[in-house]
Amino acid sequence: MIEDEKIETPTAEDLREETAQDAPELAEHDRVAKLEAELAEAKSSLLYAHAEAQNVRRRAEKEAVDARAYAATAFARDLLSVADNLARGLEAIPAELRDDEKLKSVVAGLEATGRELESVFQRHGIKKMSTLGETLDPNFHQAMFELPSDKPVGTIVQEMQAGYMIKDRLLRPALVGVAKKPE
Repeated sequence: MIEDEKIETPTAEDLREETAQDAPELAEHDRVAKLEAELAEAKSSLLYAHAEAQNVRRRAEKEAVDARAYAATAFARDLLSVADNLARGLEAIPAELRDDEKLKSVVAGLEATGRELESVFQRHGIKKMSTLGETLDPNFHQAMFELPSDKPVGTIVQEMQAGYMIKDRLLRPALVGVAKKPE
């Protein structure tokens, strides 16, 4: 046998082609198999497209719900400074001036304005956080200083500025002083 001569062995595909020429039903079977594979691929693509469309729709619905719930966040945050200034103004009025007949109606009006502002906040899901005595949580509190105290380390002992939540999100962290070991 001569080494240069190569005996070619036909591949399965070659045999199938030769057989298909002689047997038209085999060619038809191959064509049907190919079409069925394309159909399965098309069905799979369609299912993926439907799933993606459903995911996009769900995300859009959630974003719309969040947008409605938290649309007033920036406005509410701006109103918090108004509430803070009103509260500071009321706290600054000495007791003797509160009893003065000339200022009594002014003080009553300011207090009524404060109550109305709190009522509006409540209607829109804005709640003041209570912080005194709680353990510092950096997700809700901003520690501004430490004070020597007999309370456990990290306990909030003073509130400089109230923190607020809007529904289940932080609107503004509370500015607080926390306890440290007495010296």
